[in-house]
Amino acid sequence: MTATRSGPARIGVNLLWLVPGVVGGSEEYTTRLLRALAEQAPPDLHLTLFALASFADAHPDLVASYPTVTAHLDGRNKAERVAAEATWLAREAGRRRIEVLHHAGGVIPPGPAVGRIPAVLTVHDLQPLLMPENFSAVKRRWLHTMLPRSARRARTVLTPSAPTSASVADVLHVPTDRIRTVPHGVVSPGPVPAGRLLEVRQRYRLGRLVVLYPAITYPHKDHLTLVRAFARIAAERPDATLVLTGGAGSAEAEVAAAVRASGVGDQVRRTGRIPWADLDALYELAAAVAVPSRFEGFGAPALEAMAAGSPLVAADATALPWVVDDGGLLVPVGDDAAWAEALARLLDDPAERARLAAAGRQRAASFSWDRAGRALAAGYRQAVAVGEDGAS
Repeated sequence: MTATRSGPARIGVNLLWLVPGVVGGSEEYTTRLLRALAEQAPPDLHLTLFALASFADAHPDLVASYPTVTAHLDGRNKAERVAAEATWLAREAGRRRIEVLHHAGGVIPPGPAVGRIPAVLTVHDLQPLLMPENFSAVKRRWLHTMLPRSARRARTVLTPSAPTSASVADVLHVPTDRIRTVPHGVVSPGPVPAGRLLEVRQRYRLGRLVVLYPAITYPHKDHLTLVRAFARIAAERPDATLVLTGGAGSAEAEVAAAVRASGVGDQVRRTGRIPWADLDALYELAAAVAVPSRFEGFGAPALEAMAAGSPLVAADATALPWVVDDGGLLVPVGDDAAWAEALARLLDDPAERARLAAAGRQRAASFSWDRAGRALAAGYRQAVAVGEDGAS
């Protein structure tokens, strides 16, 4: 029988893994979810954040929205951070009588003290298990041990997409009734002023037709297929520019070498990390946004492109078809010729670009942060109810 509750459920959110500016798209996903939940302010849930001091500096609005307990470590030393989760986090959560602790970074940390607190777990994707070659030996061993163990221990597992939820069920053998999909949301950007578009076009030395790929150079992002495909069509289209934004990842040297060997390096721009305002302008300028990634737990750049009305070409792999649906072109993974054909189709056909822009906007409208925040709240309620019903 369900126990009678007095007051809201006390939920803790473990953010010690979230080093601002380092953990990539999972930072945007997690912080936007927390903002959405703060805006909804469900009266039956009381959240406390456990975070790094640098998180408080980077996201002061969240600190203003939620009680926040900060640990004075930088989070970059993994051994130090894991030790803090096993000791400091367990102690501070206990002091606040946290009923359910949400580990939003993919694993439940080891240690008997923190392990006694009922858990919600976010699994962003299972790439470490399904594409282990993309990770160091140390990280592979850690995640091959911790991911299955964490999923078994969690009362509720949250994922960003239905394909990732299915993967968690199939690979980690988690019952489907313990898994909830909490998708990304997106806010459609307003039009970028013409003067700003001109300034960005000039600063990055862009041709008339822009192909954009915003991604860190990790191996699974598959910049190499895109560079080879662009090289097939660029010489005949001297007004086309391939723009690769995002920081340097472990495949950076290979990507740089591919650009040098392409024969069209003068039509490729490597910008590194850029301000959001510049990225908004590039989305608006793009004749095509390409997302050739071989593995995505969700695929936020594809959703951002559709919301911006950018014609989209995406890989027909993992979560991307679920996100894109009919809002873009889907192309086989790693097929240089097919990617070249799809890019040429968009660069040469304004009517097709307009059709995809409209279709993408319509598809993106189905993803809102309000919907995502409600899904997160439902996941918390499910985890709390397990304890109230006396189940283990």
